[in-house]
Amino acid sequence: MSVKAILDAKGQQIYTVPETAKLREAIALLNDKNIGVVLITNSAGKLAGILSERDIVRRSLLQETGFRDELVTKSMTKNVLSVSPIASIDDVMEIMTNSHIRHVPVLDGDEIKGLISIGDVVKRKIAQAENEAAAMRDYIAAG
Repeated sequence: MSVKAILDAKGQQIYTVPETAKLREAIALLNDKNIGVVLITNSAGKLAGILSERDIVRRSLLQETGFRDELVTKSMTKNVLSVSPIASIDDVMEIMTNSHIRHVPVLDGDEIKGLISIGDVVKRKIAQAENEAAAMRDYIAAG
């Protein structure tokens, strides 16, 4: 299954904040939408970074007060790993596993197409395993 198929099934809703936003605005969005990551965009609407709950915790350990009034660029991850819509679930799983991340933006060139989470990957892998098991049962029963 391709990343595009996952996005088509789940929808392409993504949440972004501009790189000129304060960290407190990004935190409010994460809380309001009950999400774990927000994409940071530049003035042209292109991906500039990604901000996760983990990034915020790390920032809070470096600076206990005042950090929420700083720009998101000070806390975000700038070197974002991404995949194209034609990537496979296995490609995404490999990136997530090797890099210890739970969210991967989907880019078509430099256009943001969506976001794949570890939950999306697990859901699809479970469905795939169930389908394979059902096919095997049908094959054996037809014997």
